[in-house]
Amino acid sequence: MRKVAYSAVGPALFAGLAVLAFGGIGVETLIVYPNVFHDVPDSLAEASAFFDVVGPGHVLPPLGALTVLAALVAVGTAWRVTAARGWLGAGLLTLVGGEYLFSVLYFWPRNEIMFDEGAAVHSVEFLRQTATEFETAHWFRLAGSGITAALAVIGFLRAYREHVRREGSA
Repeated sequence: MRKVAYSAVGPALFAGLAVLAFGGIGVETLIVYPNVFHDVPDSLAEASAFFDVVGPGHVLPPLGALTVLAALVAVGTAWRVTAARGWLGAGLLTLVGGEYLFSVLYFWPRNEIMFDEGAAVHSVEFLRQTATEFETAHWFRLAGSGITAALAVIGFLRAYREHVRREGSA
């Protein structure tokens, strides 16, 4: 019987991108957000001006899309590796459900309120309330990103172990 060739490249790419995204969201949480939300609504206007050329909204959505693509490739290429399939599949589910859909449905509308419409459309109190809700919910997004990264890394390690085992027995 011919052995099926298998590579851990797909899971490695997913794990690497998931860890990179988690790090990016972590930096955003610990360094960017305290500056953005320290004096709403003035700090929102300052942040909008500062992020005029490149900001988190320019980088994180494409990185997220690339990570989803890598997760799909990882699950597809590791489908026959039972020990990795569940971990990678769970990572894909937390990525799409816990991060992407949560961002689209919850954060993107609030970004529009705070940064596009701002004080020209909304009261200062409403902007402060929206900013507080955003910051609070963001901790859940950070946790979801950490869970996705952990699942992807575990899936990669399981896939890599199987790859080494198969190569060793070839």
